[in-house]
Amino acid sequence: MASKGGYVYIVTNPTKTTLYVGVTNNLYARIYDHKEGFGSYFTTKYKCKHLVYYEFFDRIEDAIQREKRLKKWNRQWKDDLITKFNPSWKDLHSDIEEMQ
Repeated sequence: MASKGGYVYIVTNPTKTTLYVGVTNNLYARIYDHKEGFGSYFTTKYKCKHLVYYEFFDRIEDAIQREKRLKKWNRQWKDDLITKFNPSWKDLHSDIEEMQ
């Protein structure tokens, strides 16, 4: 059976002081959950609702591997990754709405 694709994503809080790295097979639904306060305990506690980065992988297993690597990165590396992908750190939620 072929595996389904997946996304690695990073959300942040309004002041951009906290980052959360996650993985999902439905980016739009997962970000909606974060925005509505149905994310993980961590993202709810720290109000990480703003999507600032994402990557798509054809295999969910590859997305999970990437998530594990990114979670080990230091903050500066994550900041640089986000800035290269999204220089203004704008909330990309409206961009992924178009993917639906």
